[in-house]
Amino acid sequence: MDKQKKNPWLLYALVTMVTWGIWGAFSDQTTLPKTLVYVMWALSMIPCALVALVNTRFKLDGRSKPALLSMGVGLLGAGGQLVLFLALDYAPAYLVMPMISVAPIVTVLLSATFLKEKVSKLGIIGIALAFVALVCFALPDSKDGAVSSWIWIIYASMVFIFWGVQAFVMKLANNSTPDAESVFVYMAISAVLLIPVALLMGKDDPSLASFGWGEPTKVFFVQILNAIGAFTLVYANRYGKAMVIAPLADACAPVIMCVISLILYATLPTIPQVIGIVAAISCVLIFSRE
Repeated sequence: MDKQKKNPWLLYALVTMVTWGIWGAFSDQTTLPKTLVYVMWALSMIPCALVALVNTRFKLDGRSKPALLSMGVGLLGAGGQLVLFLALDYAPAYLVMPMISVAPIVTVLLSATFLKEKVSKLGIIGIALAFVALVCFALPDSKDGAVSSWIWIIYASMVFIFWGVQAFVMKLANNSTPDAESVFVYMAISAVLLIPVALLMGKDDPSLASFGWGEPTKVFFVQILNAIGAFTLVYANRYGKAMVIAPLADACAPVIMCVISLILYATLPTIPQVIGIVAAISCVLIFSRE
């Protein structure tokens, strides 16, 4: 019980890891266009936002600073997702994802510089292990696909910056408001506001009109796992250090994905993935003592 009181951030971060891991394992099992996937993701934020409002008895922090910071968190996350779609139009995932997967390094640098966050020597080892896991899981399994333009580097760099800054701003938002729920509600609002942008991006896709309710509903429930993870991530950032939580959450979710793939699809992990699993588990054990 004492450990739970000492490390509530770790409990929330673990929920994020598990939900994001399950989400990642099933998120690519769809033929839905990327723009509609975004719409379902944005809409899946609404149920969690309602839970957040219930927790605060529908008392949303309306002050300008926390509202703007929280909206900034949502716009950085949702905007990064939309830009990622553009990057994947020009280059395959095996090139794009490794570049953006180490976005937590931006969070670590910003948090150390501006928030003056510090960790013990053991914690530094934990952060290093998290990045080892990130790199191991980002290594490509194959080289299928083609690069149609160098512009993907610009788009991927934008996602890298957006998502790295997002976790830092999330910590700032939590520091500016007495409740984490308001942060998430504003994040959900900003995600929904970008739905027209997503639909505009896919307006020339003829397949948008060929889907009924079945596939979008399935994607919606898969995306709820992502929303739950984002919800608990806000709590984790409220109680913990952004420079620890960002690499930890991003590094450990692939472990869950790998385990699910092993169980459902009888696929053996690659050597880099095994190294990543060991590094991620070691990282969690280290931070449980931090």
